[in-house]
Amino acid sequence: MNTMKTYLGLDVGDRRIGVAVSRLGTVAMPLEVIERDGHEMERLASLVHEHEVEGIVAGMPYSLDGAEKVQAEKVRAFLALWSEVSPIPVYTVDERLTTVQSNRLLIEAGQRTRERKKVVDQMAAALILQLFLDQKTANIGGS
Repeated sequence: MNTMKTYLGLDVGDRRIGVAVSRLGTVAMPLEVIERDGHEMERLASLVHEHEVEGIVAGMPYSLDGAEKVQAEKVRAFLALWSEVSPIPVYTVDERLTTVQSNRLLIEAGQRTRERKKVVDQMAAALILQLFLDQKTANIGGS
């Protein structure tokens, strides 16, 4: 029995949504960036269909002291809209510092500033999704 699920990870921002995918339920890979142009729900639905996604994982922005940031309400509103158009389950994870970590990884990989701006959101989405996958694996292993 194959229990591996395909998930999409989302880094929801005001202008862009970073997207990552995990086809085997173990490793997250950056996928693309969706521009917030009014058609983001259609593009997300297309990706869900194309990759046979069984769950969506979105980063929830918190401040370093654990309080929700203003952006958290925007993420919740986006996820509520998504839930109105799709039965695919949505999960959230604490995304603190994922964009900072993404930038650091891209700098270490030698990405120039202009190139980095194009991929930082999808890299952050991959880190968000990987956090979820690692937590899921730890919970399974700890049972």
